[in-house]
Amino acid sequence: MLFPQLLKSRLSRLATSFVVTFSLLSASPAHAQRVNVVRDAEIEALVADYVRPILKVAGLNRSGIEVVLVNDNSFNAFVAGRRIFVHAGALLQSESPNEIIGVLAHEVAHLAGGHQHRLREQLARAQTMAVVAMLVGVGAGVAGAATGSEGFGRAATGLAMGGTEMARRSLLGYQRTEEITADRAAVDYLNKTKQSGRGMLKTFDRMGRDLALAGVRIDPYQVSHPMPRDRIANLEELVRKSPYFETKDPAGLQLRHDLMRGKLAAYTAGPAAARRIFKDPSSIGMQYADAISTYLSGNPRDALAKIDRLIASQPKNPYFHEMRGEILIKANRPQDAAKAFGQAVKLAPSSGLLQVGYGQALLATGDEAQISKAVSELSAGLTREREYVNGYRFLAQAHGRLGNIGAAELASAEERYYSGNYQEARVFAARAQTKLKRGSPEWVRAQDIINSKPQGR
Repeated sequence: MLFPQLLKSRLSRLATSFVVTFSLLSASPAHAQRVNVVRDAEIEALVADYVRPILKVAGLNRSGIEVVLVNDNSFNAFVAGRRIFVHAGALLQSESPNEIIGVLAHEVAHLAGGHQHRLREQLARAQTMAVVAMLVGVGAGVAGAATGSEGFGRAATGLAMGGTEMARRSLLGYQRTEEITADRAAVDYLNKTKQSGRGMLKTFDRMGRDLALAGVRIDPYQVSHPMPRDRIANLEELVRKSPYFETKDPAGLQLRHDLMRGKLAAYTAGPAAARRIFKDPSSIGMQYADAISTYLSGNPRDALAKIDRLIASQPKNPYFHEMRGEILIKANRPQDAAKAFGQAVKLAPSSGLLQVGYGQALLATGDEAQISKAVSELSAGLTREREYVNGYRFLAQAHGRLGNIGAAELASAEERYYSGNYQEARVFAARAQTKLKRGSPEWVRAQDIINSKPQGR
């Protein structure tokens, strides 16, 4: 984890995005946490480009690790399983790609170093220490009772409490050490990819200022992370002596970063927030934010004119065409929306999210031939994005329109399954099986859903 999060708040829904929920299992299923996640093709593609070279030099490029965007506006990131979770607030607040790349390098270091596994071992050790301390305290208390010594009993209670506190401090100290190790490994990854560590220093400086402004007074021995100033002191010399310290992000990458920030600003706080980020009203990031804000305000005609100007300046940007499709759907022009999404898919053929958007637009036309094509596009998109819940909803609607009731029931089962509603998923899967050919791949998948169990059980 980068740093304990501050000042949480919810983010709005993004274009062709939605919020889903992941269950994160900690040391035991009883401590599972649920995390709201935002899906967006443009942002996910950008962050994937940020992390790819880092994963390669860390030896994790073939490990199936993915980056997930968390629906939270605080500046934070953490790892769980094979996923790196990055708060949307970190993306919005970062002024350059290098700042986020530094964050990702730190989290990759946790994965490469096996810190999650060792942390679980330390948790078990701390738990054992606490139990032993409690038992020693109980034993001393019993002895005190047997001798009639009240002071002995009080000392026993203190012994138990002190043992528990010692176990907790030991665990926190271990975590702080792992954070320092991850920081140093991150600098090494940045050097190997010929990138600057300046962004890491800027991130820790921002965190220090946030703590100062919040008036938070923290005992450095009572937290799981080193204090920001300590982290800067540990890293500054190492970062500054790198031959890549003055290296700047490529202009094209900075442009994509600005567009991402413009999108997030428009969806989370409106045009005023975008104007605070982009001082130049003619900047492309500000223009993008303005087009999206106009669309969100319910003015599709003006929004269409604004996005068309952006497309004229970057005709091969798939996400401008995606946004155009969104606007046209809102303007009740599904045929034109389908064409826009089709162009987006041509420009970014590997994006499952864009394919689902294309299928949604085709479905909205109401034309039977287009709906058949929608089934194909939605199915292909969901092959790449198996957990994209909304896609199954559209797929169920498309199958239903075509009279494929068994397939529609199975798609509804998938939607419930990936939403974590296992009970309803089993009901739909059982209904699907009565209409599917026994032993077919679809029938077998329905059986898998029927046999599924919630995570952690």
